[in-house]
Amino acid sequence: MEAIDLALLEAECISICQEMIRIPSVNHGEGVGDERAIASYVAEKLNEVGIACELIVTGENRVNVVAKIGGADTSRPGLVVHGHLDVVPANADDWSVDPFGGVIKDGYLWGRGAVDMKDMDAMIIATVRAWKRANYKPPRNILLVFFADEEAGSEYGSRYLVKNRPEIFKGYNEAISEVGGFSVTITGGHRLYFIEGAQKGINWLQLKAKGEAGHGSFINPKNAVTKLAAAVARIGSYEWPQIETKTGAKFWSKIAELTGEKYDPKNPRPLLKHIGEAARMLGATIQNTANPTMLNAGYKANVIPQQATAVVDGRFLPGYEDELLETISRLAGDEIEIEVLVRDKALQVDFEGPLVDAMKAALAKFDPEGIPVPYLMSGGTDNKALSDLGIIGYGFSPVKLPPDLDFFALFHGVDERIPIDGLKFGVKVLNEFLQNS
Repeated sequence: MEAIDLALLEAECISICQEMIRIPSVNHGEGVGDERAIASYVAEKLNEVGIACELIVTGENRVNVVAKIGGADTSRPGLVVHGHLDVVPANADDWSVDPFGGVIKDGYLWGRGAVDMKDMDAMIIATVRAWKRANYKPPRNILLVFFADEEAGSEYGSRYLVKNRPEIFKGYNEAISEVGGFSVTITGGHRLYFIEGAQKGINWLQLKAKGEAGHGSFINPKNAVTKLAAAVARIGSYEWPQIETKTGAKFWSKIAELTGEKYDPKNPRPLLKHIGEAARMLGATIQNTANPTMLNAGYKANVIPQQATAVVDGRFLPGYEDELLETISRLAGDEIEIEVLVRDKALQVDFEGPLVDAMKAALAKFDPEGIPVPYLMSGGTDNKALSDLGIIGYGFSPVKLPPDLDFFALFHGVDERIPIDGLKFGVKVLNEFLQNS
């Protein structure tokens, strides 16, 4: 084995990320997306160094990339390293740069997908290319998967492959992917690395009220709009109780320890002030949530409609789905019908074991002052689909961030960008982690 050139690794990671941003792999939802060009690009970069790929087409222009890298010890269960190739749309008029230009300025790489998640895709590709050049073999088998359709439910991506091609994942028991391993600087200047070890579940619910149609000038005590509006108001204004989860206990205990505050398991909310803009996401992980997001009723100003509907985005903590559904049912009332439109599980895994130790060690090598902590994510990733096969997943796409950067606002946001130094840090940490996992 030859030594891996870290400077070349960094430079290639940046150039690959730039090139990937310049391929607009936009997912518009409802089955409309296009990963064909970017999947071909990924396959080309892997094929260049002798890594064979399989392109799996799951719909019109919906393409996934799968590649296997043999490990030194093939008797060990392997590791899935995965990313997604699609990005959400971007309105160029809102941006200060071309969202698909891959522009580098002010120490950042700008563009749609820079943080979600072409940065991690580029880290993965650059790392395995460096391995092939150095004739390096990882300690165990690694499965690379670049999924389609993560931004719209994964039906053409991870969920399709898990259901229709489960043999791809045979022999693999752990996984890493997005939205974890990034740094957040808290009160006192402590730099924490948030490693995702839990995810909230989803219940998208349709509420339907039925009433009596009639003329808009009449008195109508059976107005469906009135019934629905009252139910939506009760749900939207409800104050959910705060709940301690296993992951949350570790996270908030560490925040309290570092800031000298007391941790109250029944009320960690006072600790939110110590984590800056990260409170936007983390504030939603100490309780169930239910946000009304859509309303639909009527077709003319002077006609009282016979029915009205609303959609509520419900998110539940691991182990608390029943509480969410029971509470929404109670708040809605007996006259409101409730239908589950979309349901997805919650996840929670232990923050311990050799894989977590390898994450901690890799971060410590390049940032000895960094403090890894597990956190619970308010959204979800493709690890949910892999969990159906018994694969344990973590969010670990490492990046070191400036203390004043509102990282969470960049996900799906205007002027999405990733710091160049953070990307260089991340690819070195990822390489170190994978070599010792």
